[in-house]
Amino acid sequence: MIQIDRTRSPKDLLGKINNLFELSAARIQSLEESWNPSNGAPVFTVQGRYTARGWTEWTEGFQYGSALLQFDATGANEFLNLGRERTLTRMAPHLTHTGVHDHGFNNVSTYGALWRMVREGRIDVGDWELPFYELALKVSGAVQGSRWTPIPGGGFIHSFNGAHSLFVDTIRSLRALALAHMLGHRLVQEQDAQVNLLSRLLQHARATATYNVFDGRRGGPFDVRGRVAHESLFNAANGTYRGPSTQQGYSPFTTWTRGLAWAMLGFAEQLEFLATVSRDVLNNAGDTDPIPWMLDAARATCDFYVEKAACADGVPYWDTGAPGLHALDNWGERDSDPFNDREPVDSSAAAIAAQGLLRLGHFLNERGDDGTRYWQAGLRVVDTLFDSEGPYLSQDPSHQGLLLHSVYHWPNGWDYVPRGSRIPRGESSQWGDYHAREVALYLLRLAQDHTYLAFHGPSPANA
Repeated sequence: MIQIDRTRSPKDLLGKINNLFELSAARIQSLEESWNPSNGAPVFTVQGRYTARGWTEWTEGFQYGSALLQFDATGANEFLNLGRERTLTRMAPHLTHTGVHDHGFNNVSTYGALWRMVREGRIDVGDWELPFYELALKVSGAVQGSRWTPIPGGGFIHSFNGAHSLFVDTIRSLRALALAHMLGHRLVQEQDAQVNLLSRLLQHARATATYNVFDGRRGGPFDVRGRVAHESLFNAANGTYRGPSTQQGYSPFTTWTRGLAWAMLGFAEQLEFLATVSRDVLNNAGDTDPIPWMLDAARATCDFYVEKAACADGVPYWDTGAPGLHALDNWGERDSDPFNDREPVDSSAAAIAAQGLLRLGHFLNERGDDGTRYWQAGLRVVDTLFDSEGPYLSQDPSHQGLLLHSVYHWPNGWDYVPRGSRIPRGESSQWGDYHAREVALYLLRLAQDHTYLAFHGPSPANA
């Protein structure tokens, strides 16, 4: 359980945030100088050097998106130029990739970041550039929305596993549908069938809240409020639910903590976006008031993280049911230990979860509710991760990673285990590094009273 040991504010963390971006600049430059794109996308480090892992190319957007975050935080134009050029020359295949659920990762982190910064007045562009980013985001949202499995009362965007598979991760790819909808786009299918992308966003989010997030009211020993299933399985022929599953967690009946973190952040971001959408537009999309059920899911997942998934310092082990945790006495009441010899922690889950906690806390405070607990929990997590005296922020200039002790796919044995250890440790991932930068930028803007950081940019009326 996260121990909120003192009251923090974003300004209290400014020194650590600035230090992170100083370290980040060299990491981005090192990867750019050494990486050969013909090898695929960089995924995670092995002995401090980024390597690829062919599963899907879901991390390339984090590579170039990190450069854009670096510019956004520091104003250093070389990172804007790098992120912009690589987006224009290398990211186009991701826009029309029909085989993955990752559009919100790859395309919103690149085209979406550039579009957002134009709308915020952060960058100047030529006459062609903003319409180009908008067209890219329309295409991405429509392609993502076309990966559709109908189920009774709705449907979901299916994962790369096939039409039967609903991943909890995909909640964050809903950003692609949100932006396409904002830009006035729709999906057109067979016989000119017109598909409302906001409707698909809402249906997918509701399916995730219903089937991937447990509410504690279904019965059974594993029905614990806020616990998540990485994957939900359906009979694709008729849409009936079959049961939970997992790809990267320990079991279908335990909680893979990065999947939990994706849910926390995904629901919190969508709450912020939907608060900008008029009731008439929501009604046309088939759900006049989605805030209550989405807020229930956001609260449940964040409560589970704070109370059951995270250690006292806010960092979780990779799965709440990992078999070696029994040997780490009272692990949830102590600070995380990445150097134990039983189970790895996952700092990337912490970086993602921190932003979810912060956004939910901010959302609640803005609507007049008390979000202090979530807000302070999120700040505690960031304080832990960015501590230059702690184990998570990489200080070694020869290490290409920024956030240490990230885990990718421990059940498959893909993570590097150093000599003398039984578990992976000391390595970084593209998503962990990216989300460390993203939550740092989020807090930097708040500390400096700048524009609130949201994927949909400055909120338009009646989105």
